[in-house]
Amino acid sequence: MNISAIQTFLTVVRTGNLNRAADQLNVTQSAVTARLDTLEQALGAKLLTRSRKGASLTKPGFAFLEQAEVIVRSWENARARSSLPRGVTRLFSFVCHPSLWTGLGEEWIAALRSRQIETAIEVWTGLSSDAARWLQSGLSDAALLPEPLNDPGLESRELLTDRLVHVTPHKTHHKSRDRDYIYVDYGPAIRAQHAQILPADETAAVAHSNPDWALAHLLAHGGSAYLPERLIKNHVAAGQLHKISGTPEFTRRTHLSWRKSSEATFPWLADPKN
Repeated sequence: MNISAIQTFLTVVRTGNLNRAADQLNVTQSAVTARLDTLEQALGAKLLTRSRKGASLTKPGFAFLEQAEVIVRSWENARARSSLPRGVTRLFSFVCHPSLWTGLGEEWIAALRSRQIETAIEVWTGLSSDAARWLQSGLSDAALLPEPLNDPGLESRELLTDRLVHVTPHKTHHKSRDRDYIYVDYGPAIRAQHAQILPADETAAVAHSNPDWALAHLLAHGGSAYLPERLIKNHVAAGQLHKISGTPEFTRRTHLSWRKSSEATFPWLADPKN
């Protein structure tokens, strides 16, 4: 089975069109068709329904999609490990939840890089479901997530705490501005605590799953939001944001999960000092 055929399949799925896939891959449409034909013949199943309007997955195509992603990621990982820079002896593959990168994941990786100079690092963004799949398949070594992964073969420990504070661009906060409240979804635990302090009839008009996006919206349009202190400390120091007094704060725990088998290569994963 040719890796280029699988990469072509994924490109067609992503673009939904053979012509667009050919443009992205810098090949002809006939080459895309030939690769797909070869892949379907090797698997003995029709993966895509192709027409002039585009291409859509068949039932076997849906079943193969996840495996195709794993195969391509494994290939990319193997290629990266076989071409490490001089002086680097190993590759650490790290997954970070998108809401935890700014001021948290990035600082942890920077500190790690300064201590482990012989280690190359690749960082992927992913949700808990992505991280669990990538760790179990061996594509990644560790992940920084809002909740621990308790799957077989994985270990977890609490890494850091995220302090969430209520902030606004206005120097004086008025109750009338609550209609501009921006809700940030930090997961089930914080969601339950949040529901206790905000009545159901005062739901936010705008909601985000990523605090970075919520911060950008807050700075551009005003309102108020609960944001990680690590994310807004510079804005508070510059007078762009102000903490709202008299409102509760939340603490969100963050967790490092890793493949137990990776401890042999990266023993510091289990060290609470790191």
